[in-house]
Amino acid sequence: MTFNKTHIEASSNGAWQGDNPLNYALPLLIIQTLLVLFVSHSLTLVLKPLRQPKVIAEILGGILLGPSALGRNKAYVDRIFPPWSAPILETIASIGLLFFLFLVGLELDLNSIRRSGKKAFSIALAGILVPFISGVGVALILRKTIKGEQNVGFAQFVVFMGVSLSITAFPVLARILAELKLLTTQVGETAMAAAAFNDLVAWVLLALAVALAEGGDHKKKPLVSVWVLVCGIAFVFIMLFAVRPVMAWVSKRCSSKHQGADETYICLTLAGVMLSGFATDLIGIHSIFGAFIFGLTIPKGEFAGKLIKRTEDFVTGLLLPLYFASSGLKTDVTKMHGMEAWGLLVLVTTTACAGKIVGTSFVAMMNKIPVREAMTLGFLMNTKGLVELIVLNIGKEKKVLNDETFAILILMSIFATFITTPSVMAIYKPARNSSSCDDTRRRRRQTEFPSCRQFSNNSDKKNLRILACVHGIGNIPSLIKLVDSTRSSSLIKLYVMHFMELSERSSSILMVQRTRRNGLPFINRICKGTEPGDRVSAAFQGYSDRLGRVKV
Repeated sequence: MTFNKTHIEASSNGAWQGDNPLNYALPLLIIQTLLVLFVSHSLTLVLKPLRQPKVIAEILGGILLGPSALGRNKAYVDRIFPPWSAPILETIASIGLLFFLFLVGLELDLNSIRRSGKKAFSIALAGILVPFISGVGVALILRKTIKGEQNVGFAQFVVFMGVSLSITAFPVLARILAELKLLTTQVGETAMAAAAFNDLVAWVLLALAVALAEGGDHKKKPLVSVWVLVCGIAFVFIMLFAVRPVMAWVSKRCSSKHQGADETYICLTLAGVMLSGFATDLIGIHSIFGAFIFGLTIPKGEFAGKLIKRTEDFVTGLLLPLYFASSGLKTDVTKMHGMEAWGLLVLVTTTACAGKIVGTSFVAMMNKIPVREAMTLGFLMNTKGLVELIVLNIGKEKKVLNDETFAILILMSIFATFITTPSVMAIYKPARNSSSCDDTRRRRRQTEFPSCRQFSNNSDKKNLRILACVHGIGNIPSLIKLVDSTRSSSLIKLYVMHFMELSERSSSILMVQRTRRNGLPFINRICKGTEPGDRVSAAFQGYSDRLGRVKV
C-alpha cells in the first residue's frame, strides 16, 4: 500500500482493514512518545549513579533516536520519525514548553531576586558578562569557519552565541544542589540567588535575540526589530499593570475563604496562557514569553498552588521530555565534518566553561569567598539546561544557527552540565564543617524556640510526647486512632511531621532551603493555606480543639 504524505489523517481504520497505524498522525505520535519516554527514563537510570540531572538523559535520548545514531537507518526514519511527522511532534512539545514556562513564571519570586544582595548580583553579572564577551570572539571565528554562517546577520549571530554561552540553568542547578546536599551552605545559597538573577537576564537577552532575528531578513524593513522590542515592552507593561490586578482578584476569589467555582477560573487562566502565547507570537517574539510573563502576573498563594498541582505532572512528566527529545532529534553530529569541526567544538566548550568558571570565581574571591568555594561557585554557575535549549532551538528555527553550529552548541551544553556534579564533588568538601554548623544551629533553635528544647530533653515527665509522621491525608485517621489509644489522664503533646516529596520545581527547592536554614516548618504559610500541608494541619488542629487533652 502506498502512503500519500500530502494528505495526513489523524487515525486509521485499523489493521484488519489493511491500514498501517504508523501512516497516521495519532498512532505514530503515541509510538514516538512512548519511545522517547522509554529511552530517556532508561538513560536516567544509567546516569543516576553519576548524579546527572534528568535533562542530560532526555537530550542524549533524543540524540540516540535522531540522525546521529538510529536515524542513520533509513527504514527506521521512514517508519518511526518520517519528515511529515516532525511538525506534529514539535507542536505537541511546544505546547508542553508553553505551559512549563508558565509554571516557571508562576513560581519565580521577583522579591527574592531583589533581596539577593550585592554579592549575588556581582557574581551573577560576572557570570553573564565574561562568557557573553567571550561568545562574541567565538562568533567571529565560527562565522569565518563554518560554511553558511556568513549569510546570517552579524548582530543576530553574535547575540545568539553570547546568550547561549552565558546562560545558567536555574532549575537544573537547584536539583544538583539538592542532590549534593548543598542547599543550605553558603555556596548553595549564593549560587541559587545568582542563578535566579542570571535566569531573569537570560530571558531579557533571549527576547532581544529573537527581536533581532525577526528583523534580520534583508527583505524586511530595518525597523522591524525596533517595533518588535517596543511592542514587547508594551505587552509586559499591560500584563503587569492591567492583567495583574485582575489575576489578584481571581486569586482572592479562589481562596479557601471563598467557596467559589474555581474550576471556571482555572480553565480561564489556562486559556489565558494560550492567549498570551498567541499575543507574543503575533508581536514577533516567541510564544513562550507570553506564557512566562502571564505566570508572573499571578500572585503566589493558594490559587497558584492549585494551578501547579493541576498542570505540573502532565507537563513535566509527559510533554517536556518531548521538547528535550526533539532538540536531540535535530542534532546531527554527522554534520560536523573533519577535525576542524571537532576543533571548533573544543574551542566553544573551553571558551564557554572557562569564561563562566573564571569570571564567577574571580568575582567571588573579590567578595572574600574562599578559593575552594569560589571555584565551586564557578562550576555550579556553568550548568546548562532548558533555557539553553530554547535559545538554540529558536536560533535554528530563525535560520541563525545551521545544523553544524547547532550540533556544536548542543554538545557543549551537555558537556558543561555533565562535568558540574563531579567537579563540585572533587573541589568542595562541606562535611568537615557540618558537625560544628549543626551544633550551632541546634543551640540557636533551643535558645530561640523553648518548645524545641522541651521536645529534645526528657525533663518533663508529666506529658506524653508523640511524634506523628504524615505523608498525606490518608494517614490522618490511623494516626488519630493511635493517639486515641494512648490517651490517658496526662496531657498528650502531639508533634506532627508532614513529609513532602522534593520535586524538581524551584519553589520546592527553595522551600527546603528555607526550612533547613531555621529548622522549623512554614507554620505561617501553612495557616494561610498556601501550602499543600494546610489540610493536614487543619485536621490535627481540629482534633486537638475537640478533645482538649491533646496539644498539637
